Amino acid sequence: MSKKLNIALLAGDGTGPEVVREAVKVLVESQKNYGVEFNFSENDLGGDRYIETKTLVTEKDIQQFKNADAVLLGAIGHPDVKPGILEQGILLKLRKEFDQYINLRPVILYPGVETPLANKNPEDINFIVVRENTEGLYAGAGGYIHYGTKNEVATQESINTHFAIHRCIKYAFEYAKNNNRKKVTLCAKTNVLTYAHDLWERIFYQVAEEYPDIETDYGHVDAICMWMVKNPEWFDVIVTDNMFGDIITDLGAMIQGGMGIAAGGNINPEGTSMFEPIGGSAPKYTDKNVINPLACIGAAAMMVKELGEEKYSKDIENAIIETAISLESLSAGKMGMSTSEVGDMVLNSLLSQNE
Repeated sequence: MSKKLNIALLAGDGTGPEVVREAVKVLVESQKNYGVEFNFSENDLGGDRYIETKTLVTEKDIQQFKNADAVLLGAIGHPDVKPGILEQGILLKLRKEFDQYINLRPVILYPGVETPLANKNPEDINFIVVRENTEGLYAGAGGYIHYGTKNEVATQESINTHFAIHRCIKYAFEYAKNNNRKKVTLCAKTNVLTYAHDLWERIFYQVAEEYPDIETDYGHVDAICMWMVKNPEWFDVIVTDNMFGDIITDLGAMIQGGMGIAAGGNINPEGTSMFEPIGGSAPKYTDKNVINPLACIGAAAMMVKELGEEKYSKDIENAIIETAISLESLSAGKMGMSTSEVGDMVLNSLLSQNE
C-alpha cells in the first residue's frame, strides 16, 4: 500500500510556478517506484493576489497548510509590490505561524559543477548551515519616531531567547550526529554583540557537553565569510542566528555553483515544514522557460527526506548531480536547454536508477 503524502504547492511569483512545475513532474512520474502517493493542493498566495485583493495570508491559507504534510514553495517577490510587504506578510508570517524554527541549507558542490573558488573540489565544499529562523533581527521588534522628518529615528531590535537558541543549537548537534558529521561551528559576533551572542556561546558549549564525540569550533561571522572562501573544507555543520544565517547562506550558494543549485528548508521537526529554492522570483525570466529548476527539485528532495523517504531523496539528489554535469551553465538562459528539458533530464535519470 502506498504511503500518502499531502503537499501544498505555493508556487508564488515570477519564475516560481515554472520551477515548482518541474519539481512536481519529477515527483508525480517517479512516486510509484518508491511506494509513495502524492496529493497536491495549490495555493495562490503571492504578488498577483495581493495586487488584486490586498490580502496576504488568510485563515483559509493557514488551514490548507495545516492539512498538508509539507509545503513546496517556488518564490515570493513581485516587482509591482513594495519590498518587504510580501516577504514579511507571507514568508515570515508562515515561518512564525508554523514555528519553522530551523532554516536548513546544504552547501554542497556537486561533481562537474564549477565553483568560483580556485583549486577547490567537491570534497572541499560540503557543509550544512543551521540558521535560527524565528527570532533575531527578523522578529519584527522596533519602530520609528518622527517618521519622514530630519529627526527620524528607526530602531530594529534583535530578540534572542534561551528557548529558541537552545532548540536551534540542539538541532544542529542532532543533525551532525544523525548525518555522520563530525564538527559543529558556532558563527556569531561575541566581541561586539556581547549580550545576545554571549548567550548563544554559553548555550552552544552547554549543549556540546551532551555530544562528546562531536568537535566544536567558534568563528566570528566576518571570519566565517573569509574562511568559507579560503578554506571551505574546514566546515561541516555551522549553526548561527537569523541575520548571519541569511547572509552566509547566499555566500554558500555562490561557492557551490550559484542560486540555480541552492535549496533550503524551513523546518519544524514536529509540524509543517516548507521547502524552497533560495533564489528569488527572477521576474525578468518569467514564462521564458529558461530558469534553472534544479534548486526547486533539490528542495523537493529535502522535503521527501524530511517526510521519511531517505532513499527517494538520495536518488533525486543523484539525478540532480547527473543532470548538473550535463548543463553548460547553472545560470538562467545559459544552461544549453530549457527549464522543462532540465526537468525531463532529472526525471529520466531518476527513473533509470530503478530499471
